Amino acid sequence: MRYDFCIVGAGPAGLVLAERIANINNQKVLVVEKRNHIGGNLHDQYDNDGVLIHTYGPHFFRTNEKYVWEYLENFTEWHNYEHKVKASINGMEVPFPINLDTYNSLHNKNLSSDEFAEWLDSNKFTDNPKNAEEAIINQVGEYLYETFFKNYTIKQWGKHPRELHPDTVKRVPVRIDRENRYQTAKYQGLPKNGYTQMFKKMLKSKNIHVLLNADYKDILDSIHFDHLIYTGPIDYFYNFKHGKLEYRSLKFVRKFFKKESFQSSAVINYPNNYDYTRITEYKKMTGQEHFGTSIHEEYPMAYIQGENDPYYPVLDERNLLLRDLYTDESKKESNVTFIGRLAEYRYYAMDEVIEKALLTFSEKFQKTKN
Repeated sequence: MRYDFCIVGAGPAGLVLAERIANINNQKVLVVEKRNHIGGNLHDQYDNDGVLIHTYGPHFFRTNEKYVWEYLENFTEWHNYEHKVKASINGMEVPFPINLDTYNSLHNKNLSSDEFAEWLDSNKFTDNPKNAEEAIINQVGEYLYETFFKNYTIKQWGKHPRELHPDTVKRVPVRIDRENRYQTAKYQGLPKNGYTQMFKKMLKSKNIHVLLNADYKDILDSIHFDHLIYTGPIDYFYNFKHGKLEYRSLKFVRKFFKKESFQSSAVINYPNNYDYTRITEYKKMTGQEHFGTSIHEEYPMAYIQGENDPYYPVLDERNLLLRDLYTDESKKESNVTFIGRLAEYRYYAMDEVIEKALLTFSEKFQKTKN
């Protein structure tokens, strides 16, 4: 069979493009996925104890773009959820991202917002940070950097913050008020029946065929298509000709408890203690009613091809130089489109990926109406 498009990867970028191409253009699409499920790292499922968990760690959706939110509403209703995180510091659980209450709790003080803002300004390091360490200190000062970020970053990335590009920590906000939501985007929530069910609805078109448990390189000679959309690791696409890009991976240890609640917040970060970086209790995100509760302990680790999955690009000097080499290669491709965190080697949030997929379709692939 001949397809108009072959899409490598059944994550959010690939599935949004597959849905748009199939339903708007009425073109045939083959989606090839190496895992045994769709949804990429947004995949969720019911565990052996009947609790809905996020297979690859907590993901809550947020966006300021109305058209992105309304697009997803074609495939799901929303569970009204605003993500809140705490950090465990010296046995005390405090709001994270850092806000006025965080500072006052740690110092047993009662600063006003203006006083906290003055304190932050007095602790700034530089207005032109050269690395992640300087970028964080520039936002929160050295004391809060040492308390919340230094050790967490070393655990998460396997590198000292001064080895990492400032973009690694571009999503670290600090609030001078008492705002305790993790994000303040206009639209926030979780798909009411889960991400997997939302993605399944995206794939209902008869124009879409999904092939799981398959490496696209193993079947290239047996399939026929006009254009390739690639969402996998860009270095793998080019057979590592310039060298291997570095990624971080994760291991999740699930535990089930026969009690209503395990912890005080959906996510609690542990920057300074334990080998894991955080614990997630999924019922506090999904709102599921269940007599017990499941958690994930999250352990960062190095990515090893063939042994685990790549999650995060490591934005240090070596990898950024390699990225430029691969990006230059990709610009020479006339029948291949590279999109997504792995294919572009950029630290995108999921709303950014979905927004980019929608824009890529409208700007590059959408057929003009007669």
